[in-house]
Amino acid sequence: MNGLIRFLLSGLAVMLTAYLLPGVHVEHYGYALLAALLISLANIIVKPILVILTIPITIVTLGLFLLVINALIILLVESLVPGFNVDGFWWALAFSLILSIFNSMFSELTTRKED
Repeated sequence: MNGLIRFLLSGLAVMLTAYLLPGVHVEHYGYALLAALLISLANIIVKPILVILTIPITIVTLGLFLLVINALIILLVESLVPGFNVDGFWWALAFSLILSIFNSMFSELTTRKED
């Protein structure tokens, strides 16, 4: 049940982020859920491969190249989801930053606190 709630909140985070950024457009909540699902899958499958392949440039840039990888993953998902449009690389970078903030806030809401 907790996984379903997190999935729905991830879709909400995609919708809220698209609402805040004028360069990102989501047609409706169904596309936001699909984008959230594909972003999660890309972070699980594609991102580790890209991180390993770009270790030298990541070290030289002191880790800032990981932001580029996040933006590239957003652009990859944008090409796969028809109702999810990002106007360019910089909008994808901003989208990934704001989306991570929303997802961390929502994950804080769904974690159980043990006293």
